[in-house]
Amino acid sequence: MKIKAIITTLVSAAVIAGSVDRVAADASDVLGGVVGGIIGGVIVNEGNRVRQQQQQQRPRTVVRRAAPGISAAQRASNRETQQALNYFGFPAGTPDGVMGRNSRNAVSQFQGHLDYPITGQLTGFERDFLISSFYRAQAGGVATSQLVAQQPNGVRGLLTVYRNEAAGIAAAPQTPAGTTVTVVTPAVPVQEAEEQAPVEAATPAPAMPSFGTVTEVRSMASHCNSVSLLTSSNGGLTKVSEVTDPGFALSEQFCLARTFAIANGEALARKIEGVTLAQMDEQCTAFAPLMQSHVAALSLSPHDTVLAQVREFTRSTGQSPAQLASTATICLSSGYRTDNADVAISSALLLVAIGEPVYGEVLGHHLSQGFGATQRNDLALPWYEVAISALEGGAPGVFAPGQSDRGQLLRVAVGLDTAPTGAQVVPVFNLPAKN
Repeated sequence: MKIKAIITTLVSAAVIAGSVDRVAADASDVLGGVVGGIIGGVIVNEGNRVRQQQQQQRPRTVVRRAAPGISAAQRASNRETQQALNYFGFPAGTPDGVMGRNSRNAVSQFQGHLDYPITGQLTGFERDFLISSFYRAQAGGVATSQLVAQQPNGVRGLLTVYRNEAAGIAAAPQTPAGTTVTVVTPAVPVQEAEEQAPVEAATPAPAMPSFGTVTEVRSMASHCNSVSLLTSSNGGLTKVSEVTDPGFALSEQFCLARTFAIANGEALARKIEGVTLAQMDEQCTAFAPLMQSHVAALSLSPHDTVLAQVREFTRSTGQSPAQLASTATICLSSGYRTDNADVAISSALLLVAIGEPVYGEVLGHHLSQGFGATQRNDLALPWYEVAISALEGGAPGVFAPGQSDRGQLLRVAVGLDTAPTGAQVVPVFNLPAKN
């Protein structure tokens, strides 16, 4: 028996050593877990699972037990509830149809947000409101995005708006910041008021119809095809000494960055076994709602405020920066390949937040050219500066790494510097040159 135990121990040690070698040699398993980790709210569960494994001091036998008494219909209903909770920013974890601890915590957060009794269990009314709000928000399209942008707490604010509408509470009128509204009521002397004859109420003037704001959804692929044709007819990309049309120069660099981002992500995705590009695209699309409030903030808030919020989000995921970087790189590629600006912006925000400042250029492009964001040159400039400073500080270029003067070209195009030949350049941002 002792000999058998010794042999068993040696064999186990050899198996463990072989496993370590395989993990070090093959990154595909790690990357496969990464992409599955961030999408659809799985990031929270994955982080908890990793921390629990690290806390274990000795091997334990884990017995998975199926949730008793859950029918297929109930499981489907639970999945729908979990998807809705994740969408509104209450992390329920993987939509697996089992209302475990994470789901109950998410329900409690949902109830607390709407001032319902916090029980961790949804009543019939609460669930009906949650699910109907989920489908209403999804069907809203651009109108939903605009409404989210107006809420101080992002996508969760939709629930408050929908609840107030159902209760007949009118929304407070939106007054532009810094505007003072003064209501002047003419004073009527008491004696004159008594002598005046009754006046019939005037018929109100017809109300001006309002159909909301129609936002044009621009195709990044179509835009870059047009830019490519012009670039070819011009004999190649605009050089630093030739920047006389900064807007077009930035369009060229945006499309160049888009091309490299697609290629970089696809190269990384090919290392993942057992997952197709179509499946990755589906998962990346599901990831975008988790970042919806941050994408909306990009068009409204200074870059340092947005970065602070996104960094807080990354800390809550439980994922390492390397894992988040791999996933965001793949999803950035997916966003550009499928022409989904929300996915592309979400991915670029994550990359900058975890310490990849060169991707700030992507966010500058989206703001300056209006793809998936409101066209805001004032907010775009700081993002460009983040990327330019990184490139000039020696950070490796992820877009067109062979283009050594790319940082200088961006600096000239956004008006931070002048062309070296002294050519007349009209800065896109109309800001003074950097001293």
